[in-house]
Amino acid sequence: MNEVIRQLQNRRSVREFTGEDIKEEDLQTILYTAQRAANSVNGQQTSLIVVRDKEKLAKIAEICGGQQHITEAGTFVFVVMDFHRGVYAAESVGKRNIGPTSADGILVGAIDAGIVVNALQTAAIALGYGTTVIGAIRKNSREIIKMLELPKYVFPLIGSTIGVPAERPLTRVKPRVPLGTFAFEGKYDAEKVKEGVEFHEKDIQEWREENGTPQLPSYKEMIVRVYENFYNESKKELEEQGFKFTDKLDEK
Repeated sequence: MNEVIRQLQNRRSVREFTGEDIKEEDLQTILYTAQRAANSVNGQQTSLIVVRDKEKLAKIAEICGGQQHITEAGTFVFVVMDFHRGVYAAESVGKRNIGPTSADGILVGAIDAGIVVNALQTAAIALGYGTTVIGAIRKNSREIIKMLELPKYVFPLIGSTIGVPAERPLTRVKPRVPLGTFAFEGKYDAEKVKEGVEFHEKDIQEWREENGTPQLPSYKEMIVRVYENFYNESKKELEEQGFKFTDKLDEK
């Protein structure tokens, strides 16, 4: 099998680290690789902020619900939606940039951030490091914004740990729903999706038993835990940073 495909198919979230530092040369390679990821209209609507300060890492871990592995990894990278760059570019030539005040602009920023974090993690794993995507930074976006001194039109969307992984072999990679209930030919199949959910619910429970974590939530339990109620105040916090989910300019 092609080595790149093998790496992508065996990707896993790592939450146990040795505490060793990342080599500076490796970190710069990872960041540059992430910067080369695809982005909409080459607008470069994302930026990266690297945190290695132990006190800040501890604070990030606290904000994210006590995820201690954030501190233990030693390096945390924020991927921020960044329209500050594009707003300046437009205003510097006497024009406007409505990206941060449009629904499509916010979607573009979120999509680009997802592409960037994938490139960042792929590069890190290729160099032998472990990573975990952290979305819980949005549990208290205001505190993160203050910590990172983010200006208007910049918002912290997602982050990733990077560290030297501790050895913890798994019986198999964490299951996903069956491929036939994920990838469809020509049209969406809602019934297959339901079948896939039922199969996956049992499969993930078996996987947890195999790997000694039966106390952790099943697929259905996790979905309910996260989405039964509002997870955070993203709308209000986005608006405080100058973003507005709309399809037209306010009439004046």
